Amino acid sequence: MDALAVSIAAGIVLGTVSARQTFRLAFHFGLFQFLMPVIGYLAGRAAGPWIESYDRWIAFSLLSFVGGKMVFESFRDGVGKSGGKDPTRGVSLVVLSVATSIDAFAVGVGLGVLGDKGIVYPGVVIGIVASVFTAAGLHLGKRLGNVFGRRMELAGGVILIAIGVKILLLHYRG
Repeated sequence: MDALAVSIAAGIVLGTVSARQTFRLAFHFGLFQFLMPVIGYLAGRAAGPWIESYDRWIAFSLLSFVGGKMVFESFRDGVGKSGGKDPTRGVSLVVLSVATSIDAFAVGVGLGVLGDKGIVYPGVVIGIVASVFTAAGLHLGKRLGNVFGRRMELAGGVILIAIGVKILLLHYRG
């Protein structure tokens, strides 16, 4: 669901979404959603409690940074809808991929600490589902952005920040 929400926000920022952008975002989100539980599993076997105590803060920081940047950009006067920034390229792509997959990392850590044996199959399923939801969300965001304009870029940024806050709250509630 986090990948879906972030991809909707990315579609809002882009305005016009190409097949290449869809592939890039869906591929990276799916890949990271697959890899993070596997990496988390391996890390959980080695140092579970230490890693679990910081994963929420990392996700919160990354999502708040990207969301804050979107909020800032929504208030800037500019010719382009997104100020020329493509969230499906470069550092933004990696930051969003990591931020949306931190919870999958935490699941992997938990399974590693418990000593569960099967992580590859769940990782593959998580990756495929994330890819499909990302592609759908990107195009939904494009439509919302076309209808509502910059207000949706502001909303997308606020949503990213809210997801980060939700991750923190869920950690401390449990």
